[in-house]
Amino acid sequence: MRNKILILLVVLSTSFLAKAQVKGVKIGYIDMEYILQNVPEYTEAKNQLEIKAQKWKQEIEVKKNEVIKRKESLKTEQVLLTRELIDERLEEIKTLEAELLEYSQKRFGPNGDLTIQKAVLVKPIQDQIFTAVQDISEAKKYDFIFDKSSDLTMLFAAKRFDVSDQVIRSLTRASRKEQLTKKQLKEETEKDAKEDLLKENPDMVEKIKSQEEKKAARQKAIDDKKAVADAKRKETEEARLKLLEEKAAKKTGTIPAEDKKVASDSTVVSPKEAARKLAEDKKKKLAEERAKTLEDRKKALEDRKKKILEDREAAKKAKEDKLKENQTKTNTN
Repeated sequence: MRNKILILLVVLSTSFLAKAQVKGVKIGYIDMEYILQNVPEYTEAKNQLEIKAQKWKQEIEVKKNEVIKRKESLKTEQVLLTRELIDERLEEIKTLEAELLEYSQKRFGPNGDLTIQKAVLVKPIQDQIFTAVQDISEAKKYDFIFDKSSDLTMLFAAKRFDVSDQVIRSLTRASRKEQLTKKQLKEETEKDAKEDLLKENPDMVEKIKSQEEKKAARQKAIDDKKAVADAKRKETEEARLKLLEEKAAKKTGTIPAEDKKVASDSTVVSPKEAARKLAEDKKKKLAEERAKTLEDRKKALEDRKKKILEDREAAKKAKEDKLKENQTKTNTN
């Protein structure tokens, strides 16, 4: 009976969805498990919870081993024990088993710590997901959005109606909102909107591609036309400057009037450029003269030092020679 009711509900739901699509009702769905797997905060918290669960399992294993150890000990020693001691040991084992069961239920039961902490872990992220789903529903004009991982039976779901990736992007943007500038946030939003549009309307891919190609061709034609205009303008400007330079050169006498034709075929130096070059040459010449003067002074100073040292050595040697001469005379007398 229950299966018949379930089949009837599925048929009615399918019929409703089909009619809704015909009437233009927009329907989408999300995969909550897929979204949670792609939320870094949930993944990190889940790993921490798994570490706790592993620790609880180890504690349960220790208690189990203690119960097994007590049972084996009793089995080995019961022939040597009185009935009272055996009953006492059995009571201790029952107490340990009760504690083990109670601890297991406390940690992993329907209302245990693991279930509670999972709910605490998922709830704030679910709230963010529900907010993101509402924002997407309003922006994209969805009438219904279902959760694929819930108890709702979905016999078929076209991928283009899956808005899970949109929810993930919305959550990511929300977490990075403070790090992104308004311009970057706007660019990402526009990029996501374009991707969603293509995903929902696969037939538009070729159309958009054709539009982009036409746009690129138009832009290329504009760039080529602009390049030709720029080249022509540059050529005109160069001719004008050359004419002005020739007139200035003729006026100042830099180039004789009779050599105008020759000058027009060679490189023309403007008065300003000639003055600049003359100043540079003069500056270079002064620098060379200054360097030569410094070099001469340095050389003269070194020669003077050398002469002083030579005079000192000569005086020292003369003094030593005189001292030797006096000593020789003394020894002779």
